[in-house]
Amino acid sequence: MAQAHTNAHQASSLAGRVALITGGGSGIGQAAAFAYARAGAKVVVAGRRPAELEATVAQIENAGGEGLAVPTDVSVASEVQALVQRTLEKFGRLDIAFNNAGTTGHFAPISEQTPEDFDLVIGANLKGVWLGIKYQLEAFRAQGRGGVIVNTSSWLAVGAVAGSSTYSASKGALDALIRAIAIEAGPDNIRINNVNPGLIDTDMAREGLDGGKAYGPFIARTPLGRAGNPSDVGDVAVWLSSDEARFITGQSILVDGGYTIGGIR
Repeated sequence: MAQAHTNAHQASSLAGRVALITGGGSGIGQAAAFAYARAGAKVVVAGRRPAELEATVAQIENAGGEGLAVPTDVSVASEVQALVQRTLEKFGRLDIAFNNAGTTGHFAPISEQTPEDFDLVIGANLKGVWLGIKYQLEAFRAQGRGGVIVNTSSWLAVGAVAGSSTYSASKGALDALIRAIAIEAGPDNIRINNVNPGLIDTDMAREGLDGGKAYGPFIARTPLGRAGNPSDVGDVAVWLSSDEARFITGQSILVDGGYTIGGIR
């Protein structure tokens, strides 16, 4: 697995726990799956591309971990419910969920978007996470020992670029959503937080930014002087899932190299 520079504490921080990651076949989700496995968790990866999921699990197992691939469309309630049930059948428990699956959709002025464009983005980025949270909470409460949920939001929840109206709306709603869930679930010792990536060098980002050619202006405004790596976000998700973050809930945490300091546009 990539990024195998963990120390002994990190390698055992989630020992015995089971982590479910959506969008786990590539990008941030795959990096997070590797990070959860390195921390000692058994990992379930879900998404719409079975071959990528199986490749992720193969790398986890080749490194000595345990994994399971479950093809899932997160915008379909029955598939999300089945995903949680399959996790429980395989590993007997669920402790952590990283709801990462999503789509950028069609970045364009609202006048050029269609209702179908809107439904696609909201279905994956908001409804998909809403469904995940719903069924994950059911599993946590049935077990009676708490749990942790982390979701992938975006710096575009608080900022915007031309053409991001639907995507920004989906992520802004997600940031609002978790505040209510934190209040509802806190008494059951269930925490929920978001990670809000800035520019992260993934296939999705490259598709949306002219194959990476448009990275320049973003990097120029980023104090740390580079685009993020998927592991930069995955490692934060794992930390938020650990006992070290035990008193953090309802928060949306920017992982952007300082990009938004200069202004959120």
